[in-house]
Amino acid sequence: MAKMTAAEAAIHVLKKEGVDVAFGVPGAAINPFYAAMRKVGGVDHVLARHVEGASHMAEGYTRTTAGNIGVCIGTSGPAGTDMITGLYSASADSIPILCITGQAPRAKMHKEDFQAVDIQTIAGPVTKWSVTVMEPAQVPRAFQKAFQIMRSSRPGPVLIDLPIDVQMSEIEFDPDTYESLPAYKPSASRAQIEKALTMLNEADKPLIVAGGGIINADAAEQLVEFAELTGVPVIPTLMGWGTIPDDHPLMAGMVGLQTSHRYGNATMLASDFVIGIGNRWANRHTGNVETYTKDRKFVHVDIEPTQIGRIFGPDYGIVSDAKLALDLFIDVAREMKASGQLKNRSAWAQECQERKRTLLRKTHFDNVPVKPQRVYEEMNKVFGKNARYISTIGLSQIAGAQFLHVYKPRHWINCGQAGPLGWTVPAALGVCRADPEAEVVALSGDYDFQFMVEELAVGAQFNLPYIHVLVNNSYLGLIRQAQRGFDMDYCVQLSFKNINYTDEEAALAEYGVDHVSVAEGLGCKALRVTTPDEIAPALEKARELMRQYRVPVVVEIILERVTNISMGTDLDGVNEFEALAENLTDAPSSIASLT
Repeated sequence: MAKMTAAEAAIHVLKKEGVDVAFGVPGAAINPFYAAMRKVGGVDHVLARHVEGASHMAEGYTRTTAGNIGVCIGTSGPAGTDMITGLYSASADSIPILCITGQAPRAKMHKEDFQAVDIQTIAGPVTKWSVTVMEPAQVPRAFQKAFQIMRSSRPGPVLIDLPIDVQMSEIEFDPDTYESLPAYKPSASRAQIEKALTMLNEADKPLIVAGGGIINADAAEQLVEFAELTGVPVIPTLMGWGTIPDDHPLMAGMVGLQTSHRYGNATMLASDFVIGIGNRWANRHTGNVETYTKDRKFVHVDIEPTQIGRIFGPDYGIVSDAKLALDLFIDVAREMKASGQLKNRSAWAQECQERKRTLLRKTHFDNVPVKPQRVYEEMNKVFGKNARYISTIGLSQIAGAQFLHVYKPRHWINCGQAGPLGWTVPAALGVCRADPEAEVVALSGDYDFQFMVEELAVGAQFNLPYIHVLVNNSYLGLIRQAQRGFDMDYCVQLSFKNINYTDEEAALAEYGVDHVSVAEGLGCKALRVTTPDEIAPALEKARELMRQYRVPVVVEIILERVTNISMGTDLDGVNEFEALAENLTDAPSSIASLT
């Protein structure tokens, strides 16, 4: 049996499990692991500027391609605590990432040693498994177990904490005969599927709610096939956006209080039956549960048993992996269709399409400063169907989800539940590392952009090019809008007079931070737009710069200071603060691309 350090054995396990890159920041207590990574080879490394950034890069990497598991590495103490936000984000959205931290020597762990903290306990609530490995011979098996846990049932993150003396201890391990442990995924029974389809067949106006679990299971093709077999329209959740193309005749729109379409909400309220697959009935999707559930029946399919009934009790629940359930749904639906048992849903689907054609928000504004709706109209025109969009939180993300269009799974990569500011830049870099040939387009407001802007330097250093659309209203826009209910506009202004602008740039100076100079100072390229007609040419120019220099390119668009984006507290009470579309001229990219 081969002898090696425990850290070297861990690297061999990572490679056997398919890991070829890690994101992190070295430090004293994790240096033996880095030494092993250098000696063994085969695992590339992207040096982050902040350990939280490394965790978000790992998450972006995982989300990009089915089967990926992002790995982030940090030293002891604050490195682990910095990664907690990343672990929370991954846990909330069922994303498997592996965080590896160094630790003080075992003999010093409870003696208030420098940077010694009980990260295992701290990380426990936001991981599927958190462990400090105290015996060197357990290290390779701890990593083996970690991958099994991350892949089994509802996916999620794991943290492995390695005392420095454990990393350096010599053990016996044979990497050549190592095998991954099988992941457990529950599967629906045929009887359960038949019952659910019988319930669906009894309904007049059924819908399928497609959640992020379908993307995690790599089952978007099966979802579309099932929808087409039954003729049932699909409502994707924010995390399930892209499971069915936006221009598909059975895509009925997103539902919710914020990231929603007018036609999606109207269709949900007109329905009488909903089958949710791989979704969690998030509060910003459902709004008031009484309104959401009134006069309709529900079937809920989810991989996690305790998710069923968590928000409300469905009429029928099925515990199953989304792909395994959809495979059975397709088989049974195909048999029912062949025997003439399935209802014809064409009239209902046409009714949904008519709402989709007419219940639109206006996007074509010529105002200066720019109204945000116009930004997304131009993005739809320039980027078409192949862009991978990355975003996290704020009015920029909410409006983006209302106005952009997504046509493929994993082409809307969004931090859904946690929504940490600063997530977008590092997540986009993780996506770029996972899919170097993709056209990656990040979307941020100015505050999200400022939170982890230093990670742009990672894109410059490691040639991870993408386009970052920065919509700048110099406000905490979402919080400002929420403060309207308290009759205040307090502590949310990011504006100040930047003394470094010239007299000719006085209007820009009032917006405060010069994001173009910041981006250029971090080794990237940047453009600034102040009028609507400049948006499309700037996005095209950004493409050219990105290809030429292989670095991130920031396109800052100066917005009007205050825009209230459509949202409300109930599906039938969404406030439309702006003018609605009345014809093709009002919303050209939306109408043209969806009809």
